[in-house]
Amino acid sequence: MKERGKYYAVVADDHAIVRSGLRGALETPGQIEASGVEVVGEAENGLEAIAMARQHKPDLLLLDVQMPLAGGVEVVVEVRRWSPDTKIVVLTGVTALGMIKALVDSGIDGLFSKGDDNQELYTRLPGILRGQRHIANRFVEALRDEPEAVQLTARERQMLNMILAGHANKEIAEILGISAKTVDKHRTSMMQKLKVHSVPQLMAYALREGLVDPASEL
Repeated sequence: MKERGKYYAVVADDHAIVRSGLRGALETPGQIEASGVEVVGEAENGLEAIAMARQHKPDLLLLDVQMPLAGGVEVVVEVRRWSPDTKIVVLTGVTALGMIKALVDSGIDGLFSKGDDNQELYTRLPGILRGQRHIANRFVEALRDEPEAVQLTARERQMLNMILAGHANKEIAEILGISAKTVDKHRTSMMQKLKVHSVPQLMAYALREGLVDPASEL
């Protein structure tokens, strides 16, 4: 049972040294909360992050969006599905504006850069835990100068990630627990919005917008 006034977190990053550093900062009394934030789980890939959020329903998920098995907005959508009250804070090395905009539009509670001092993250986390939202200035300024991009729904962005991961409509339907007909509807809508007509064209768009890592295995 949750101790009154105590916050609980899951840390998701594919680098053990990053998880260890974040755990230490969260659990140190006075660093973020007077009694610390208890880390109830660590995830090294996107599927583990979703599973731990579903199991623990933590107050906070500290999330890297470039992880094996599942990443980006796909993880955010599934965590929101299973644990809607969890505050999702992304700490990322991603700089591509397409991915940054997709994350901001997905409704995450915080977005911070791994290239910045973590002090901003630690300073802002207490407010985020209490319902505030914070996007690091470097991302706000970059997006301010960016031309208006095509707007995809959260489900369409999730669909994009799963198609690029090589899943067929039937597989996507089974994973998401929806009908193949619904998958086809979302897929068609998404591709029409992006003005693409094939998976290779979709891949080219995703690479250009920074929605996938060109070095990753799809």
